[in-house]
Amino acid sequence: MQLPYTNIHTDQPNQQALFPDCFEVSVAPVKGKKVVLDFQGGNATSDAGVLLLKEVESMTRIVPKLADCIADSRRTSSVMHSIPDLIAQRVYQIACGYEDGNDSNSMRKDPALKMALNRLPESGDDLASQPTFSRLENMVTRPELYRMAVGFLDHFLDSYTEAPRVIVLDFDDTEDVVHGKQQLALFNGYHQETCYQPLHVFEGLTGKLIASILRPGRRPTGKEIVSYVKRIVRHIRSRWPETIIVYRGDSHYGVPEVYSFLAREQNCYSVTGLGGNDVLLRSVKDIIEEVKKHGAGYRRYHTFQYQARSWKETRRVVAKVEMTEKGLNVRFISTDMQEAKAKTLYEQIYSARGNDELYIKAHKTFMKSDRTSCHRFLANQFRVFLHSAAYVLVHAFQTNLLRGTALATATFETIRLKLLKIGAKVIEMKTRIKVHLPTSYPYKPILNKCFAVLEHLRSVPWPSTAIP
Repeated sequence: MQLPYTNIHTDQPNQQALFPDCFEVSVAPVKGKKVVLDFQGGNATSDAGVLLLKEVESMTRIVPKLADCIADSRRTSSVMHSIPDLIAQRVYQIACGYEDGNDSNSMRKDPALKMALNRLPESGDDLASQPTFSRLENMVTRPELYRMAVGFLDHFLDSYTEAPRVIVLDFDDTEDVVHGKQQLALFNGYHQETCYQPLHVFEGLTGKLIASILRPGRRPTGKEIVSYVKRIVRHIRSRWPETIIVYRGDSHYGVPEVYSFLAREQNCYSVTGLGGNDVLLRSVKDIIEEVKKHGAGYRRYHTFQYQARSWKETRRVVAKVEMTEKGLNVRFISTDMQEAKAKTLYEQIYSARGNDELYIKAHKTFMKSDRTSCHRFLANQFRVFLHSAAYVLVHAFQTNLLRGTALATATFETIRLKLLKIGAKVIEMKTRIKVHLPTSYPYKPILNKCFAVLEHLRSVPWPSTAIP
């Protein structure tokens, strides 16, 4: 078939000629029936599930909490898109898999996304485009970003109906590889990449996000780490004076500055990885010989007191010594918890920090929080906050609406594919809007459960634990 061209001497096809409004084409027949494709299906969306996210956001209120941190200096008469609308649009787009600012150019007419921002799907104004978001990213100031960071912490505290008995602060960082000349991006010898190295803090028992801090591409020092710990712990203490706080991290976060600070605080404990050395290995010499005799599959735990030169006090150390198919494996952790058994400390308390890797994966891989391609560092921090808000929203969606369903422990990507990426036909009428979901949609029971939970949540204060 010869394509229609505007000029026989150019290789650029005429788009209007290729895809006119009356476009119709046939593909391979099915069972003897002709198959015809056209663009006469009316107003449709592939992301009808964003309307569920809108309902969750109206209860969690993460968008207005962030928007209130930004002073809008634009001329009021020229404003078409408010700060809350801009943040909501980007957060919804990220949650639905449109993580790049450029995606707004193709999504600004989407009927479901327009309804999520309280605009009529057909007669309502289109949403913001990429240049508007670029201006927003570069107008946010350092004090406003600090207020947003506090806003995330406040939102975490507000997500509880009452002060919990214990919370776990999981600290960890990850590499964010850059491909340009972003401010403060550095070459990292460990990762062998030019990158940022953002720090994430999650509540280890629930996966709730507490903080996401963009950093230069180097490992944080003890002085830097303790500055974050102090701010977070003291802010939590202002609301929850009796809650037990457990600080947890790998050996990079087992620094004396944090140990000393937590030792002075009431009801604060720590458990961190500890790098091995000759002194520690001599302390478990007999255990190592015993494990070697028993061979592969044998494991022993041993606990003893130890004080490194940089520590101001003696701390308890738990050693795990095991023989695997690959050989001897000796690991150490450091803690100030004196009562728990060594095996419990290692297997149930410290090893549970592995979940933090999954939370970071959800934030970075599924919410695409490594899209830090702005030149200015502050603009990139704002982007990280937008992706963090999307994480908060989808996490609240899962923990509140999907409890007791097959998707209660699913990844964010699975939730997106099965509950957000729903094709639908949207019809705007005089007094109502109809959203026709596919008759063949395979997850109707789960979707019906979500709507039932939403109906219940509308009748009780948020947050609520009284979910059917």
